[in-house]
Amino acid sequence: MKKIEAIIRIEKLDEVLDALENVGESGLMVTEIKGHGKQKGLLQQWRGEQYKLNLINKVKLEIIVKDSEVLSIKETIIKSAKTGEMGDGKIFVYTIDEAVKIRTGESGDNAL
Repeated sequence: MKKIEAIIRIEKLDEVLDALENVGESGLMVTEIKGHGKQKGLLQQWRGEQYKLNLINKVKLEIIVKDSEVLSIKETIIKSAKTGEMGDGKIFVYTIDEAVKIRTGESGDNAL
């Protein structure tokens, strides 16, 4: 099992969720986060004054999948989240040692 963690633009969330649903992925967690990457924030202008946003609003998706589904899920996220501009986000993949479904006690892939 793997955990896919994707940091994406907030405005791409609905598009990514729709794409994941179309490939059959139904279980995920979404968290609103703030942070920055290489761009170190954004320079904004309001009423003629410039100010810097050091932390940018993003969304973090967390999805636990079978090993065989990792490539498909990564490709789906990339295709639906990509704008081609700096700040599109990142995807991280972690190994999950165990999962247990609390209601039934099922474990491993059966818990997914």
